[in-house]
Amino acid sequence: MNRIVLGGFIALVLVGVGLFWLQGRAAVERGAPPPDPGLDIAAPTGLPSADIAGLTGPEPPEADELTREQRRFFRYDRNRDLRITRDEMLATRTAAFRKLDRDGNNLLTFEEWAVATADRFEQADSNGDRELSAAEFATTKPKSTNGTASCSC
Repeated sequence: MNRIVLGGFIALVLVGVGLFWLQGRAAVERGAPPPDPGLDIAAPTGLPSADIAGLTGPEPPEADELTREQRRFFRYDRNRDLRITRDEMLATRTAAFRKLDRDGNNLLTFEEWAVATADRFEQADSNGDRELSAAEFATTKPKSTNGTASCSC
């Protein structure tokens, strides 16, 4: 009994969908009548031109210069909804995290962090005296992006 009722209900739904589909096609066909065969429309031969010397109108809008804090905010706010979600905040750190996570298990152990830090120190210690001078320490500065230093902590 339930199968018969369910089958009848599905048949009614399919008929209703079919009617809506047919009405939609009829509206599209009525909206675009064919061109009049009596009119001889020549194909355009060149680009259109206009005399724009006397035209006036509103000035185009000026782009506002973003402040440093607004630029920093929008680096995190990827979808521009003026809210920073946790995922948006952490997304900027995934590349740096993956560099530190040597074994790729998504867990950063102290050993992985210590190896990365020691490697960075050894690269900066150009004379090998196990101490960083001011000039050597300056080489550890994060790479500059659009004029400002960014932290890769």
